[in-house]
Amino acid sequence: MILDRFRLEDRVAIVTGAGRGIGSGIARAYAEAGADVVCAARTREQIEQVAEQIRGLGRRALAVPCDVNVPSQLEDVVARTLKEFGRVDVLVNNAGGTPPTPVLQLTDESFEQAFHFNVTAALNLSRQVIPHMLEGEGGAIVNISSALGHMVESGFVAYGTAKAALAHMTRLMACEFAPRVRVNAIAVGATLTDALAPFVQGELRKQMEAMTPMARLGEVEDIAAMALYLATPASSWVTGKIFEVDGGTVASNWPIRIPGY
Repeated sequence: MILDRFRLEDRVAIVTGAGRGIGSGIARAYAEAGADVVCAARTREQIEQVAEQIRGLGRRALAVPCDVNVPSQLEDVVARTLKEFGRVDVLVNNAGGTPPTPVLQLTDESFEQAFHFNVTAALNLSRQVIPHMLEGEGGAIVNISSALGHMVESGFVAYGTAKAALAHMTRLMACEFAPRVRVNAIAVGATLTDALAPFVQGELRKQMEAMTPMARLGEVEDIAAMALYLATPASSWVTGKIFEVDGGTVASNWPIRIPGY
């Protein structure tokens, strides 16, 4: 049956930034599809809670505290995954983000930190898991990019540039590792995560919804559903692609302009 291709039965997935928001939604979706999941994020309490939810779904889970900016902690995630499960089939590079900052206030250090957090960390972890994928049946990598990697908005030079780089890194890695390891990305639009939802209330939310063709903001499950597709055999003929999950927007739906000068 076609739905069988959307299963991850007995596969092992690593999800970074899995303590809340999109990362936790993806981790739970993978567990519902049959995967065992390694939840990696900086806050132990959050990933322990997500891991417990996964166990409640009948799957195995491992919570590994990790700051993706620290290479040794990425090594620990992979080592503990292999020790616990003996394999890794799926990697979701979800951890990332950078506060909006006008260009004239953006320091070199802040720009480089944004690039490292959103791009270099994903590259580092991918390089560590790909050899293990190649030893087995292959694998899938899902990078979480952003609509601001191709749309424009004031204040997002560091974030948008980093996410654009992550998107093209996805294409380049897909070319290098096809057909054994598929690499795709999701360009996420405005989504009601724990981080965004408190700031999007009342009139502001109405304005953003009015600027979105689908007339609503994204839910975590919207992104998790795409991440599930990209990790499963359902997308076995798909690699090197950036999927825009953004309610149909072709321009930014953020109505507040951050003055540059």
